[in-house]
Amino acid sequence: MEKVLQDFPVLETERLILRQIRKTDARSMLKYLSDKDVMEHYGLLPFQTEEEALDEIAWYDSIFAEKTGIRWGITIKGVDEVIGSFGFLNYVAQHSRSQIGYELDKQYWGKGIASEAIEAILEYGFGEMNLQRIEALIEPPNVASCKLVERKAFIKEGLLRSYEFNGKKFDDLYMYSLLKSDYESM
Repeated sequence: MEKVLQDFPVLETERLILRQIRKTDARSMLKYLSDKDVMEHYGLLPFQTEEEALDEIAWYDSIFAEKTGIRWGITIKGVDEVIGSFGFLNYVAQHSRSQIGYELDKQYWGKGIASEAIEAILEYGFGEMNLQRIEALIEPPNVASCKLVERKAFIKEGLLRSYEFNGKKFDDLYMYSLLKSDYESM
């Protein structure tokens, strides 16, 4: 039996279950994390082995255990296969802020899955975590992600130049934010 981290919250939407990612999910994760299109704006090179997916799962477990983040596996109700992940990272309790990050299997792009998942994540972040500010760092060419957060009322604050090394080059990132007061007035 796999170890389940204590008090890991499960989120449910109309079509989705967002749950803890387990080691047994490594193979389904590798399917999308090895896709160059999915990984194009992820900040890492495409994965090549199941071991790399297991390392990613270990990182998800560590940020939850250390209380610096939480990453949910996205599953379609009735199909317990992880098709992406969504969650918080770089959580700073003192300042009540965190960043969001996500990726989704290409076959689910354009179907409203990310939009549905982000709504659950924002509700959890502002409600359960009592965040004041949620940030999204997005590469300028990642138009779909920019549109996603803009539809959810995130404000583009500026450009962070050469902010992240993706394994081949340094990337610029847009800084977006959504404040609790903005979210509550939506």
